[in-house]
Amino acid sequence: MTFGIEAVSYHVPSLYLEIKDLATERGIDPAKLEKGLGLHKMAFPDVHEDAATFAAEALLKLITDYEINPKEIARIYLGTESALDAAKPTASYIMQMVEKVLEKESGERCFRNCDVVDLTFACIGAVDALHNSLDFVRANPGKKAVVIASDYAKYELASSGEYTQGGGAVAVLVSAKPDLMEMENEWGVATESVFDFFKPRRHFKKDDLANAPESFPDKIEIFTDEPVFDGQYSNQCYQDRIREAYDHYREITGKDRPSDHWRYLIFHLPYAFHGKRVFTEIYSRENGLSYENPEEQKAVAKSEEYLQFINEKIETSQRASSEIGNMYTASVFMALLSALQTAFNENEELAGQEIGFLAYGSGSKSKVFAGKIAGNWKSVVSKWNLFENLKNRTAIDFETYEKLHRKQLEKSVNPGYKGFGLQSIELENPLLKGARYYDFKK
Repeated sequence: MTFGIEAVSYHVPSLYLEIKDLATERGIDPAKLEKGLGLHKMAFPDVHEDAATFAAEALLKLITDYEINPKEIARIYLGTESALDAAKPTASYIMQMVEKVLEKESGERCFRNCDVVDLTFACIGAVDALHNSLDFVRANPGKKAVVIASDYAKYELASSGEYTQGGGAVAVLVSAKPDLMEMENEWGVATESVFDFFKPRRHFKKDDLANAPESFPDKIEIFTDEPVFDGQYSNQCYQDRIREAYDHYREITGKDRPSDHWRYLIFHLPYAFHGKRVFTEIYSRENGLSYENPEEQKAVAKSEEYLQFINEKIETSQRASSEIGNMYTASVFMALLSALQTAFNENEELAGQEIGFLAYGSGSKSKVFAGKIAGNWKSVVSKWNLFENLKNRTAIDFETYEKLHRKQLEKSVNPGYKGFGLQSIELENPLLKGARYYDFKK
């Protein structure tokens, strides 16, 4: 019996900002971002959108596009670092939104017997959910699991991470019917506790906050979406962890050069060109090249052989990232969609070929694993229309972008939106203060 990915769907925010517009406003040469990092557009949420609505859209599309009986889904595990609550899982909001829409066809609370939970480890949380859910269906081959990766990558205005922002969700159906990809059960893992990127509670004195209620303690802890990060250090941690996880994968599989077996290398992409940049060290070692100093490293990256390697095994996985930006937990899954959509559009036959994944989450952890494309993969990909859908989003100007970022707009930029949206947040009732309520517009 085989296990793996049966179907996949996704959702990207309805708005985007042109990277060249951001670059111009920030005094950055647009070519540095477009040609240097592969960035073209930044997906950005409207007032009514958040990580929960992204995920609910992807889950509902997964169920409707592939005609899944929701009562057959035994678990919905969400990987996210954009959780809406420190106790109530964001997955519970998603479950509630979708089951209300499905109520007419599937009855009231169709997910009442479904296990839901959030998993958090920066950008690798959804890969952890996938790993966990694969173990679950192997132990329970008659059951199905849904893994959702959903995030909003938000950085402080004018920071060095601002131009990598993005967001969206990918929903993956895991089962004993892997129509898209059969997943092996060998995982290379590397973990080290570091502070390359994190979202701590920030401490402030009550006296420093205007109009703070008297009931507040003298020292106040505040959480914000924007991370504390060291970009260069995080890049090095990424490179170190994938090297260690790759070596662990080599050890447990007995494959001396795993990348030789992989049609595509699928990376977590904080920006589109990141994967091809961090893999130079492993590539150098596998090909007997010196990698001791920056000059030698640049020589490897610009060599004709490595450029050909990138073109064959990495380039197509970058294309969606260029149009969306960083999706945190969803970026590695979107890289897979990008590569498979391109192969489908170009009528390439992938059945039986192996795909390698190099996932990373700050803090920090990497997992390296692989899957084999199934014979029925085209029927799954035919539902996506990824690049056509990315063309149908709405562009916003820089002023609107900054207002959205600062949460200065009360009404949606696109008031005629269809789908899930945040309707209200309870501000008065002390027993429900902060509760979030969503609706669905047809």
